[in-house]
Amino acid sequence: QVQLVESGGGSVQAGDSLRLSCAASGRAVSTYAMGWFRQAPGKEREFVAAISRSAISIYYADSVKGRFTISRDNAKNTVYLQMNSLKPEDTAVYYCAAARFIATNERYDYWGQGTQVTVSS
Repeated sequence: QVQLVESGGGSVQAGDSLRLSCAASGRAVSTYAMGWFRQAPGKEREFVAAISRSAISIYYADSVKGRFTISRDNAKNTVYLQMNSLKPEDTAVYYCAAARFIATNERYDYWGQGTQVTVSS
């Protein structure tokens, strides 16, 4: 079992950047595919990005492609989400998740508690 803790959220202006981190404990993050999801107020949680265990496969939602970058540092047991050119519509609680196999839906076994990202215009 793995525990996930997100950090790095905050309030920024449109066009700014943020880097979210997801620190894993309890089990090596290298044994999991990792994903980032987000949930805006009044909306369902949606897929943002995912990375396979070896980082060979990476997927992005169309809404973030070209602006967000997912990466992982297995030595640090951490996964990152670099978010550039942020827009107000990126405002949401961001969650990281772990699964045995990479997926672009919510087929993840473990979830963090989320970190708030607020982008103002």
